[in-house]
Amino acid sequence: MVIGGGVVGLSAACHLAEAGVRTVLLERDGLGSGASRATADVVRTYFPGNPVSSSMAVRSLAAYRTLAERAGSPVPLRQVGYLVLFGEPEQVAACEADLPAQRAAGVEVELIGADEARRRNPLLGDVPLLAAAWAPDAYVSDTAAIVGGFAEAARRAGAELRTGCPVKAIDIGTGRLDTGDGPLTAHAVVCAAGAWSAPLARSAGVELPLGDPVEQELLACGPPPSGAPMPDVPMTLDAASGLLVRRRGDGLLVGMGYPGPDRDGWRARVRERLAAVYPALAGAEVRTAFTGVRDASPDRTEFIGRLPGAVPFLYAAGFSGHGLCTAPAAGELVRDLYFGRTPDVDAGRLAASPERV
Repeated sequence: MVIGGGVVGLSAACHLAEAGVRTVLLERDGLGSGASRATADVVRTYFPGNPVSSSMAVRSLAAYRTLAERAGSPVPLRQVGYLVLFGEPEQVAACEADLPAQRAAGVEVELIGADEARRRNPLLGDVPLLAAAWAPDAYVSDTAAIVGGFAEAARRAGAELRTGCPVKAIDIGTGRLDTGDGPLTAHAVVCAAGAWSAPLARSAGVELPLGDPVEQELLACGPPPSGAPMPDVPMTLDAASGLLVRRRGDGLLVGMGYPGPDRDGWRARVRERLAAVYPALAGAEVRTAFTGVRDASPDRTEFIGRLPGAVPFLYAAGFSGHGLCTAPAAGELVRDLYFGRTPDVDAGRLAASPERV
């Protein structure tokens, strides 16, 4: 039984079913209705300071290139690149120190100067800028198409996908699941329930050190008030503030951390920083694009692992907003752990352990 019908759970179900495992996926709402609903629709390989996630993302990008064939429907990948802006010497030094590990993980990334960064993103104003990281492997995709692609590939492989079926509790000793469809019995359980993973795991006697679920909000910024056309800028992160933008239609999709309880104050801070980094957008219309609930791990790296027992309990949670980028590799790893295979990635670095709390 796979619990959770987001992109990670669907990837796990797909990989298990394709390996010949009788697989049933249980989703409390609709497929892709949780964290998968609140993404920037970007698949990227570079995660600054986190080569573990980067290595998962490199494997996942290769898998996305073949998903359309497996699903029988297109999965768009439009290359835009990823630019990370550094305004402090410490940020530049951290990037330089991180580059060897990133490249060892298979990431194509380089440190570029401020002039080159402004050439790549002509919206940048006079905000202090010392250097930037440039990683070409970032692609605008379509999360709904990816969710649908994994769902179709899983069905083709024989998986059963049940929606509107919440799991209320797990008895890992017997494999009994209390669900909205009544009691079910599993020979193995995969918990990939996103923001609901921690309480579900706890009901099975497993403590996943996840923080409280957080609500993500992404904003839509209109075109420059001057009437000038919006340039085709790369996905760009301002490292100082966490302001993240990418081109969307004739405007931008904008994120900056998590809103917290003071939504109005957060939106005001986003507008202020947006105008500071991109002066041409001062006064542009900014409104909510969409929201969704995310899970989060203490180190912003996913938890993927297996606990032994008569009924094995596997988990894939805590993706902290990175699930779209790493879901294919996560599904591969869940499959390998289920079969007891030695995976191609260092599974020990992804397991929930005291060292990661």
